[in-house]
Amino acid sequence: MLSTLLSELQWWHWLVLAMLLFIIEITAPVTWFLWVGVAAAIMALIVYIAGEITWQMQLLLFGTLGVASLFAGHQWFQRRPIQSDHPQLNRRGEQYIGRTFTLTEKIENGIGTVHVDDTRWRVNGPELPAGQVVRVTGIDGTTMQVEAATI
Repeated sequence: MLSTLLSELQWWHWLVLAMLLFIIEITAPVTWFLWVGVAAAIMALIVYIAGEITWQMQLLLFGTLGVASLFAGHQWFQRRPIQSDHPQLNRRGEQYIGRTFTLTEKIENGIGTVHVDDTRWRVNGPELPAGQVVRVTGIDGTTMQVEAATI
């Protein structure tokens, strides 16, 4: 039964698949669906121009085009990274690298806390007393890496 349905594949089936994949891309922006949708759109064009192509050949071409378009899309974004006016928008901690804060709890066994804006952050660093000014040198998840600041 499946082979009977597949034997009826026409160019507009590929176009509908491409549109569905583009709609999925809009609702779940991960770029995978975009490139597979491009492959489906190219398949619609190939089947429209070539006419009768067996369903096996269509699926083989679609698979090949899908992999090729995913690779091409990856290469595209590697050469042209997306520029943003807020590059640290979803990486909140990175905006604190280089800034100085005062320890609210001493660093004992490598762990302490600082108060940043309205939040307490866990810090890792050398043993330091509460009240010491520290400089953020890095972020590891939700923990700041700090060192004693020289003022």
